Amino acid sequence: MKSVCLYFKIHQPFRLKRYRFFDIGNDHYYYDDFANDEIINRIAEQSYFPMARTLLEMIENSNGEFKCAISISGTAIEQLQMYVPEFIDLLKKLADTKCVEFLSSTYSYSLASLEDPEEFMREVKMHDAMIHRLFGVKPKVFANTELIYDDDIALLLNGMGFTTCLTEGAKHVLGWKSPDYVYNSASAPALKLLLTNDKLGEDISRNFNNPEWDEYPLTADKYVDWIASLPAEEQIVNIYLTMDTFGTFLPASTGIFDFLKALPRFAKEKGVEFTTPSSAASRLKPVGELSIPFPISDMDEARDVSAWKGNDLQREALAKLYAIGERVNLCTDRRLKLDWEYLQSADHFYYMATGKHAAPAFSPYDSPFAAFTNYMNVLADFIVRVEEQYPEEIENEELNSLLLTIRNQASEIEALNKKVDSLRQNILTADDSTHAPVAVIEDYGAEEKKPAKRTRKAAASAEEKPKKAPAKRATKKKEA
Repeated sequence: MKSVCLYFKIHQPFRLKRYRFFDIGNDHYYYDDFANDEIINRIAEQSYFPMARTLLEMIENSNGEFKCAISISGTAIEQLQMYVPEFIDLLKKLADTKCVEFLSSTYSYSLASLEDPEEFMREVKMHDAMIHRLFGVKPKVFANTELIYDDDIALLLNGMGFTTCLTEGAKHVLGWKSPDYVYNSASAPALKLLLTNDKLGEDISRNFNNPEWDEYPLTADKYVDWIASLPAEEQIVNIYLTMDTFGTFLPASTGIFDFLKALPRFAKEKGVEFTTPSSAASRLKPVGELSIPFPISDMDEARDVSAWKGNDLQREALAKLYAIGERVNLCTDRRLKLDWEYLQSADHFYYMATGKHAAPAFSPYDSPFAAFTNYMNVLADFIVRVEEQYPEEIENEELNSLLLTIRNQASEIEALNKKVDSLRQNILTADDSTHAPVAVIEDYGAEEKKPAKRTRKAAASAEEKPKKAPAKRATKKKEA
């Protein structure tokens, strides 16, 4: 039986406000709250809510036979919690069905996998902890920012315990091979690779509402028929889509939600099943290895990372940002750490793209240079705040050693305080059981406690001596 897995991506960055050069050192809040609020509410109303309800309906109407996967960034979850918390409740309902798998990813939808391996691993752990805390599930399959992947990333994922990764079925990597199989990573053979089928994904995202397309209009039975007619030996069809495609880029008036709802019925008729990525990876065997020495992504025809690292502006911004990563992770300032997460989102660097990537329709800036200037002003202030805590003159290794010493000393002091508290409690307990006067450990007022320590002996001496003294004097007078 042919298997299909639908993936829906949810991501929203924290958009930056207009930040001038003269704001550096004076204004430490960088975000356009009005834009973030307006955009997340609009997209939730048009797309997220109707999509979540549609998926729930598809699961219920198919008696749990419909399954899919959702990849959601940490920054998107934060904004949803702030502005549209009801949608989080809908995601929890989807998780409770056991028919929706939540994927692992980077917390801030960052490019850390290309710049800083340690930061990349920290972000993945942070993201997965949030998914587990909210939805009660531990992600098993990894999907990087924009499906970025190469052999080095495979080694990192393997070291973190992942056994499956979703990435792009790039033609220049596959050559004559089909993306509809499970493969192994050449650098980490224990890591299975699931590859996206770009054609079937673009038939929905780009052509569903395109009257000039040869196959227009696209119907559910036609779409399922294309999947069913693929060679019988092809194992799994992975279709990766952005959730806001449904309702925002393809309005409800196009019939896109009705198209989705009809898929399970026609799939059952044609002998096509829906599955989750972890289920597919567990039961399907790899047919070969893939070596990918240079990073690939799901962006544009080139399927490379030039959309974020293609010009000097982007490379300069990335270098400046990740140069201070180690110091940021050493600090305990919560606000500084939050800003660090938000400034890593790949969107900021995409807005700086030039050439074929220039001026994306959703960019809030007039030009790539305006995006670069605004971001670098924000980053300059952020770096000043980091250096206020950890001066640049101190090398990272020396700083790390000093902080480790301070933390060790704090731990020793805490342990000694606990020991003192324990001894004090033992002494007080012994005093209560014997009713005998004992020395009491006090931090203050020790001088005032000293007379109380000798009360019984002192009182006994004071009573005996005055009685004996007069008797002796009387005897001496008689003798005289």
